[in-house]
Amino acid sequence: MARRLPSLREMIRALIARPSVSCTDPRFDQPNRAVIDLLAEWAEALDFRVAIQPLADGKANLIASLGPTERGGGLALSGHTDTVPCDPDRWHSDPFTAVEKDGRIYGLGSADMKSFFALVLSAASEIDPATLRRPLLLVATADEESSMAGAKALLPEQLAPARCCVIGEPTGLRPIRMHKGVMMESIRVRGQTGHSSDPALGANAIEGMHRVISELLAIREELQERYRDPAFAVPVPTLNLGAIHGGDNPNRICGHCELSIDLRPLPGMDIGELRSLLKQRLGQALPASPRLGLSVESLFGGVPAFETRADADLVRSCEHLSHARAGAVSFGTEAPFLSRLGVETVVLGAGHIEQAHQPDEYLPLEHIEPATAILRGLVERYCVAPAP
Repeated sequence: MARRLPSLREMIRALIARPSVSCTDPRFDQPNRAVIDLLAEWAEALDFRVAIQPLADGKANLIASLGPTERGGGLALSGHTDTVPCDPDRWHSDPFTAVEKDGRIYGLGSADMKSFFALVLSAASEIDPATLRRPLLLVATADEESSMAGAKALLPEQLAPARCCVIGEPTGLRPIRMHKGVMMESIRVRGQTGHSSDPALGANAIEGMHRVISELLAIREELQERYRDPAFAVPVPTLNLGAIHGGDNPNRICGHCELSIDLRPLPGMDIGELRSLLKQRLGQALPASPRLGLSVESLFGGVPAFETRADADLVRSCEHLSHARAGAVSFGTEAPFLSRLGVETVVLGAGHIEQAHQPDEYLPLEHIEPATAILRGLVERYCVAPAP
């Protein structure tokens, strides 16, 4: 049995050196297969049974398992292999070269979240597979930063060997059992152009959008009065008016106006119901007419809100191992998609979300040992120890 791996730092450097940007803009989107193939090579060196799930456009998921093959009872350690785009000219070093200095490892994906795979494999290299009573899974997905296509493509039977799943997003080593959902909608108002000297010649799309915005602010106020969860730093759902574009010249009646919004629902709020509410209320605020029209379209499928019970075994285990109380965050993850496949899910990883998606992203070196210890403890509880 070959169980030789590069060192932890060498694995982090190799993962960062393989670009795997995912982006809704095709100009910046890249395959992740180079990262998947490298993880598969390392996993096979540890005697994992490796399966690669091809997706579109050179993307793929990896599902690797170690130990018994029976279904249920085991542990999945999951993460995404892609990163966001970056602005190399704003970095103090090459984003695709891991640089260690000042007690940190700098590089694109160092925190969010390529280093997690190196930590998992390093911890797995210390395991004697013969001691595993239940399966250990390593799951690596594509396109979390754009479409969530990788997580959405996972099949129930692929995660069936696992009872629990820990997603290694950067949480400062604090377990996260809840997060808000993410919706992004595009609202378009079509008017009729005409000379600005006579308003009767047209129908102003900006004025129509004014009515739409007034209704959106009323909806936001109603949602925030109805829904509240003090576990979140921002305890109410948020609705942000993110971008607006309309018209082309001061002396023309505006014929088209578009608004993009971001809505972050709390657990218990259904994305489909919210979309129906928006279309109904905005349609009432701006009834269709021959001169003024309205359309509401989703910019992507959305990420549902996520919640695992506070008294769930995995939550309590993560709290015990991390010495931190489980909390809630406002950013979205793959957790709702994995939990819907029937596995109890918690988000917990090294690094801080504040360092993600910005120049000079880094992983604190001081997080490496405690993160590895948490992973060892999870494997011991869910894969090695007698069944709880």
